[in-house]
Amino acid sequence: MNQQTVGGPADTEADRALKAKHRALWALGDYPAVAADVVAPLGPILVDAAGVTATDRVLDTAAGTGNAAIAAALTGAEVIATDLTPELLATGERFATEHGVRLTWQEADVEALPFPDAEFDVVLSCIGAMFAPHHRRTADELLRVCRTGGRIAMINWTPEGFIGQLFATMKPYAPPPPPGAEPPPRWGDEDHLQEVFGNRVRDLTVRRQELVVDHFADGAALRDYFKLNYGPTIVTYRAIADDPDRVAALDQALVDLVDRYQSAGSMPWEYLVVVGEKG
Repeated sequence: MNQQTVGGPADTEADRALKAKHRALWALGDYPAVAADVVAPLGPILVDAAGVTATDRVLDTAAGTGNAAIAAALTGAEVIATDLTPELLATGERFATEHGVRLTWQEADVEALPFPDAEFDVVLSCIGAMFAPHHRRTADELLRVCRTGGRIAMINWTPEGFIGQLFATMKPYAPPPPPGAEPPPRWGDEDHLQEVFGNRVRDLTVRRQELVVDHFADGAALRDYFKLNYGPTIVTYRAIADDPDRVAALDQALVDLVDRYQSAGSMPWEYLVVVGEKG
């Protein structure tokens, strides 16, 4: 086995600056609240889809506060949870203690994972790795650290679902992405998955599912919650803070978006469950 200990891109000044921005973005607001209040059910769903058992060595990439990592640890598996943002890992460690499980928490970039080749039986990402800017580079790393015959499993928001449309709604108001960065919701497109994984993954299964969200009374409640807690929304509003008309327009656009999805107090947020075996 090639004992490569770092993968991904060359450590260039531009790449370091880009990753610093990503790290800071996800430290804004209160993403741990979003993870606990809204998207917590996705972690156990992913772990179940991946077939994690107590005999597995598991890596959760872009783990955030560990919704998937903690669920994997509860099976008895040996788990390492990694994320670019140390503030999220610190919260995840507290959450794990509350659940009575122990796992390893390690700061790491999913585009340059600090692990040898073929180190893990299962490599997970629950609405995390999709936000890394370079998709093929990310796929390369997920595959590199997984053993042959091991499983790659992801949950990604779809472009057509609510979160994909949230990003589409914010895009005209957001700062321009850095050169070469790809839109996160592309990870929720079946054709794009085939492009980045190709024939390196066998028996790739992809299915669309919905997370039913009933946390928000109306569009204004969701908008205000995301403006307070969700890093990408906070950054978008900061970019237009000096233009009250644009702020008002985005305020209304987000309310209108929720109105299109919400019915009887709940909303379906579509996501893709992706599971494959490394060839």
